[in-house]
Amino acid sequence: MGYTIAEKILLAHTELKSIEPGEFIEARVDLALGNDITAPIAIEEFKKAGFTKVFDKNKVVLVPDHFAPAKDLRSANQCKLLANFAKEQSIKNYFEIGCMGVEHALLPEVGLTLPGDLIIGADSHTCTYGALGCYSTGIGSTDLARAYVDGKIWLKVPASVKFIYTGKLNKWVGGKDLILYTIGKIGVDGALYKVMEFTGPVIRSLSMDDRFSMSNMAIEAGGRAGIIEPDEITKKFVSQFKRKGKFYKSDSDAVYEKTYVWDVSKLEPQVACPHLPSNVKGVSELKDIKLDQVVIGSCTNGRISDLRIAAKILKGKKIKFGLKLIVIPATQKIYLQCVKEGLAEIFVRAGGVFETPSCGPCLGGHMGILAEGEVALATTNRNFIGRMGSPKSFVYLSNPAVAAASAITGKITHPDKI
Repeated sequence: MGYTIAEKILLAHTELKSIEPGEFIEARVDLALGNDITAPIAIEEFKKAGFTKVFDKNKVVLVPDHFAPAKDLRSANQCKLLANFAKEQSIKNYFEIGCMGVEHALLPEVGLTLPGDLIIGADSHTCTYGALGCYSTGIGSTDLARAYVDGKIWLKVPASVKFIYTGKLNKWVGGKDLILYTIGKIGVDGALYKVMEFTGPVIRSLSMDDRFSMSNMAIEAGGRAGIIEPDEITKKFVSQFKRKGKFYKSDSDAVYEKTYVWDVSKLEPQVACPHLPSNVKGVSELKDIKLDQVVIGSCTNGRISDLRIAAKILKGKKIKFGLKLIVIPATQKIYLQCVKEGLAEIFVRAGGVFETPSCGPCLGGHMGILAEGEVALATTNRNFIGRMGSPKSFVYLSNPAVAAASAITGKITHPDKI
């Protein structure tokens, strides 16, 4: 019996000769990530247990991105705790404001997540890196504390589900739409504790940015990981880094719990309606959904290609009077590229604001919290009740093209209508 990509990676990080779904394994990690919300708990537990030195200062990553720049005293103290620990441990990969970004866009950008790696992060969207053909998954803060000690973690080997996408994508349709469509089909628990393996001709034609968007939202279907087989596009992406990683692919006789095959040739841009990422409809099905705010950014769609798409639609136009447009590039590198290409100016001239990299409003943190009754369209990944502010607010999710078009009209709009 053959192995899936996920099983091969997990096996390679153990001393075992074989593994199977459902088995508990102790595995070595290549990277242990924490942010300003989750890492302080891990650091506290690490010290409480009497440990004084992390297993490898080069494999621990700290990114204060959720409430940074600090929005209040409490968040300032959280960020300071990370800074102090990074200094105490001589941690190389600590990213302060000015060089930080939204963690799941930043780490691939600097070459810390590579094919074949086993990566854990105390953040559920750590599954993003599976787009590169690595096994990356979210864990709890206490698991992160244990990894700080010896670089290992206990994991249950998940079963894999294969998703095959055929056909050819229409204009304005990309990775965000594919994953929203998928979640809409299987539900928020449709891949519960499973590896989602995305494949097929449509996936092989996707850019890395679109692949990151897909893998990022595997957790929204309950998935432990969202993996794409590395190929020439992956190879080109990692060629800029000294370490290239190891390319794995699933065996022809690998066992999958289930396989889905969808022809997405007729797929239009998708929108997740309140209050679940699985409450998905085609954009043309939504009529007169008036908006108070549009957010373009996050670890799902804050990359340079996303912002280029939004700027192309917004160029020379004004957003609807009374609407708030918030644009947040995912990293400082993307921020500077937006300035260089004139994208930042387009957003501001259109009537929007161009913010420093941060998770910001995505989790109801800061820089765009929703008031009671307000309706937002966001390129983020979750629209649960109260996710972006008041429990009496409403959040819709879309790709950047729909978000930009909707900012102009003030209601959810197909980009072709602009």
